Amino acid sequence: MDKPIIELNHVSRAFQVKRNTYIKAVDNVSMRLKEGEIVCLVGESGCGKTTTGKMIVGLTRPTSGEVLYMGKDISQLNKEEWKRFRLGVQMVHQDPYASLNPSFTIYDTLAAPLRHHGFTSGDENTKKRVIELLEMVDLTPASEILDKYPHQLSGGQRQRVSVARALTVSPSVLVADEAVSMVDVSIRISLLNTLLKLKERMGLAVLFITHDLALAKYFAWEGRIGVMYLGRMVEINGARELVDNPQHPYTQALLSAIPEADPDITRQKRHVNLRSMDVPSLLHLPTGCTFHPRCPLWDADICEKVVPDLVNYRDGSQVACHIVARKREMDAR
Repeated sequence: MDKPIIELNHVSRAFQVKRNTYIKAVDNVSMRLKEGEIVCLVGESGCGKTTTGKMIVGLTRPTSGEVLYMGKDISQLNKEEWKRFRLGVQMVHQDPYASLNPSFTIYDTLAAPLRHHGFTSGDENTKKRVIELLEMVDLTPASEILDKYPHQLSGGQRQRVSVARALTVSPSVLVADEAVSMVDVSIRISLLNTLLKLKERMGLAVLFITHDLALAKYFAWEGRIGVMYLGRMVEINGARELVDNPQHPYTQALLSAIPEADPDITRQKRHVNLRSMDVPSLLHLPTGCTFHPRCPLWDADICEKVVPDLVNYRDGSQVACHIVARKREMDAR
């Protein structure tokens, strides 16, 4: 369980937007995903979550740093190793309608990878496996789904088909990019529960990307949560510890914004008042800590001048904040 199946070491990714003008979508991110573990990446839109996910599955190459799969840099894999990696790490995209071929039936969509990669042979075995996959993602009765096209299914059903397609090649890692954001709110928990069930049944490691910290809190309660801001990782910790005792001011602000069903909890909740509600542009990032223009705890002498490192603390937390580092140092004396 302690062996990392995916490891990012100081990974960055820059994109050219104009001549001689680049933006750094991901900046010096390091993280690990262990076998059978759930890790959620959360943050505001544009913080680099999806780009990080695409680098993990090999769809986007990092500008610098390395992505390791089973201890090997994926840019150095030979043909056979690359094939094992691409089968072993699968992605579920945000929009199931755009990611499914509208001219393929559901049976054709699931049968194609099974046949192509030799997981089944013959029509009877292939059909049996397709039905098993549909039942695994709670699309029952499967026989009524086989001959339908994506446009004949609901958003939730289409997303379940996307999950089933990712499972056709028996992966060990599933990257779910905003996998429930385009389905009805009423069935989001049901879809998350399906993913949790599959994680237990197949021993999957799951990287769940979302902008909704409440969803991350629910899905990763037994795993870890990583918080990103403007391309950088600002805090990583176990989900329970991060929710109960957030360290970074940005994490505290995200948690304080989660609506609560109980009005008594809402009244007692401490709300974090940011200095500014405006997110800086990636074209003109602030110096030092990029969160300092919004941070209620900022210290101009250091926060505006020095980029904070993601520090590993003895309690297992990782935080990139000068103020937290100073407080921890004082508490240790």
